[in-house]
Amino acid sequence: MPSKDPYLHTFQKDISSIEKPEKFTYPFCYEPHPLSVIAAEQVQEYLTTQQDFRHNFGLEEGLEGLIIGKMFGVLVVEDTEGELGFLAACSGKLAGTNKHRYFVPPIFDMLDPEGFFLKEEATINQLNRDIELMEHNPRIAELKAAWNSCKQENEKLLAALRTLHKKNKAERKAIRATQKELLSPEEYEELEKDLIKQSYRDQHEYDVLKMRCKEKLALIEEELNSLIKEIEQKKELRKSKSAALQNRLFDQYHFLNAKGERRSVIDIFQEAIHMLPPAGAGECAAPKLLQYAYLHQLKPICMAEFWWGASPASEVRKHKYFYPSCRGKCEPILGHMLQGLDVDPNPMLHHQGRPSDLDIIFEDEHILVVNKPAEFLSVPGIHVQDSVQTRIQDQYPHLTGPLIIHRLDMSTSGILVLAKNKEAHQFIQDQFIRHTVTKRYTALLDGVIHQQEGLIDLPLRVDLDDRPRQVVCYQYGKPAQTKFKVVTIEGDKTRIHFYPLTGRTHQLRVHAAHAKGLNTPIVGDDLYGKRADRLHLHAGYIAFIHPSTKEVISFEVADPF
Repeated sequence: MPSKDPYLHTFQKDISSIEKPEKFTYPFCYEPHPLSVIAAEQVQEYLTTQQDFRHNFGLEEGLEGLIIGKMFGVLVVEDTEGELGFLAACSGKLAGTNKHRYFVPPIFDMLDPEGFFLKEEATINQLNRDIELMEHNPRIAELKAAWNSCKQENEKLLAALRTLHKKNKAERKAIRATQKELLSPEEYEELEKDLIKQSYRDQHEYDVLKMRCKEKLALIEEELNSLIKEIEQKKELRKSKSAALQNRLFDQYHFLNAKGERRSVIDIFQEAIHMLPPAGAGECAAPKLLQYAYLHQLKPICMAEFWWGASPASEVRKHKYFYPSCRGKCEPILGHMLQGLDVDPNPMLHHQGRPSDLDIIFEDEHILVVNKPAEFLSVPGIHVQDSVQTRIQDQYPHLTGPLIIHRLDMSTSGILVLAKNKEAHQFIQDQFIRHTVTKRYTALLDGVIHQQEGLIDLPLRVDLDDRPRQVVCYQYGKPAQTKFKVVTIEGDKTRIHFYPLTGRTHQLRVHAAHAKGLNTPIVGDDLYGKRADRLHLHAGYIAFIHPSTKEVISFEVADPF
């Protein structure tokens, strides 16, 4: 497609036999359309051969600089004459700049040397350096040491004086006792007056010393507090400048949608989640692509995003794998930008083939054991109510108290245990809490695992910018441990048993896919690997103590894949 637009790329492959999708891509859960795949492959070829910039993606040896993999996006578009082409974008900056001949520009170029952002950022960075120098001022350490030394010395002086005064008091008491019978009343009265004066003198001496000690500390504190106050004032100035810069930055981000409506990023987030936007909102590939298309009268047809380069240390990202748009930063923005387009339905809300009846594999007066199908919720979700819990509640309306003892991820199939009464629930739940329940999952991994068995120990926490994805985090993550044992190698796949020792969200999926785990995602894992007909993860075996018989009871269901 000939075009004067430098960012509108012509397909190099013949796409005449490929039909356009009926609807635009739902960006948070999708199978890339063939047109998006071809566009992505063309961008990947460019990245492999280009000489336009130098960036260390971690794919070549000997390159300088930090290894930083990046997310790229492609947007297949149709021009006013009905011809197809595609746009490409990178999330965030690339090779230290936002200006590239191949990738669409950002909504706002924070790296423009003439713009306000870099200038104000330089001011804030100088404040950071000033604060760091002030915090490392050796005089502060000297004053703190002097204060502690002075305090200790004061305590010694006061303690010594108290000891002396206690001795004086005891002597005065002895004098009173011995002299009362020896002296006349008049003489004793004079003696008592003198002893009282001595007592007052001791108290005055102590008060004077205490005041002097306090004054010494106050002199040190005055200088120390002056230095600390100066630091706090700098920090307040930095805070106010940072907030002002962030607000001014937000003012630069206004997003169009297919209806031609324009909204600010602050309004979008306030309406969607009643919060300010996170830093970097609007810098991802998807908003850049749609904004450019709307500004240049290009109709969005389909979209996909892929990872290029080495994976970050905490996340699971695989080179050339397609990924959904992030939810934390992009979901509110894309919710606005996709208005006016006919978009594929959210597959999370429109599952096909839900079971008409649950497969109950065991039941007595205390428990139910269900073989949960894949892509079916254990408990009701925000948008979908149909779940194991609601089905059982409908089937057994007389049951009271909590039913669900533990959960399986929506995409995971297998054994789920439910309680029919409060006592059974508490008894079995206690076993889960104490980690005395034996669980075995079967998974099919998308690669060959040579280590026959082992233990994966990677702490996990939620990705705050992309829920429900999990990341490995040694600082804030919760402990997560999984034993594994290879069952068979099946061509280029590995059937494996997982024995989770903890029960974190997505634990088995992350431990399988992460570079520090098995570095091999589960087949069909659309969050950490590649989509397939289903997630090949099945809870196939469980053993626990029965709440009534107090004997070990076990259940096993063969994996369906």
